[in-house]
Amino acid sequence: MQRLLNKPEDYVDEMLKGIYAAYPDRVKYVNDDLRCYVTTKKTEGKVGIMTGGGSGHLPLFLGYVGDGMIDGCAIGGVFQSPSAEQIANVTREIDSGAGVLYVYGNYTGDIMNFEMAEELVDFDDIKCLHVKGCDDVASADKGDEDKRRGVAGIYFVFKCAGAAADAMLPLEEVARIAEKANGAVRTFGVALSPCIIPENGKANFSVNEGEMELGMGIHGEPGVEVCPVKTADETVDYMLERILKDLEAKEGDEVAVLMNGLGATPLEELYIMYRRVNETLTEKGIKVYFAKLGEFATSMDMAGASVSVMKLDDELKKYLSPAADTPFIHQNAIG
Repeated sequence: MQRLLNKPEDYVDEMLKGIYAAYPDRVKYVNDDLRCYVTTKKTEGKVGIMTGGGSGHLPLFLGYVGDGMIDGCAIGGVFQSPSAEQIANVTREIDSGAGVLYVYGNYTGDIMNFEMAEELVDFDDIKCLHVKGCDDVASADKGDEDKRRGVAGIYFVFKCAGAAADAMLPLEEVARIAEKANGAVRTFGVALSPCIIPENGKANFSVNEGEMELGMGIHGEPGVEVCPVKTADETVDYMLERILKDLEAKEGDEVAVLMNGLGATPLEELYIMYRRVNETLTEKGIKVYFAKLGEFATSMDMAGASVSVMKLDDELKKYLSPAADTPFIHQNAIG
């Protein structure tokens, strides 16, 4: 393993120290814990929004803390959940009297710790509601959406929830909009190589030369099929067929698209893939209202990509459209 690091066990904390040093006016940590990451801005009476999860996925999760998105993040080790106490400490910091919405991936450790954190902050009279990202169509069949993993499509949930909170809507309404966004997005990913966790120093799964895994999760969870490497167009066709069928997208629909690199995929290749995405949607009479390309939920140095498609209506467009700006994520206002 060749990496630019010092001690593998210091990987996460030294990364965080670098972020705090680079953006001291935008983010800070609380409770003397580097892994309790919050925005420096606070608006009284606004619903607080927070997330949390393992490191190794930048800009997910902490990269979404900032203007127009979320207010705080509890950070775990690489592919490890943050503790309930860390989640509770961030919750207390970002609460402004209107309650806190938890938005996080649908993973067992995260669910358990967020639920425990809610019990802890109940003593502080902080009301919390939960929305669990579950956009990965490869991880469970249609009808079992509550069993699906949360991956890059959670971008849209953060964005809509953040705009709703900025509009000073009450907690229950912010949660409703976040849940609506969550239910409107589907994601499918493919991997061409494994990733290496710094403290282990070895790949966490294997992909043979000349093969790819379809439906691979961002922690190396098994996909649905291993096959010879497809062309970019063939790969997109496979992904979109499953996404659009599950989403029940049809002619006349309007969608937002997220083209996500998993950590070691050149941006050029994402644009090659998006070219095919746009062609296919246009052929089907589906209008792209908004498209964004880059890295939104990575898996260390995994080669591969995912596509997320969100089916829109006027309400979701309203909350997707405002500008957002964090140290990692920039979205101009749409329209």
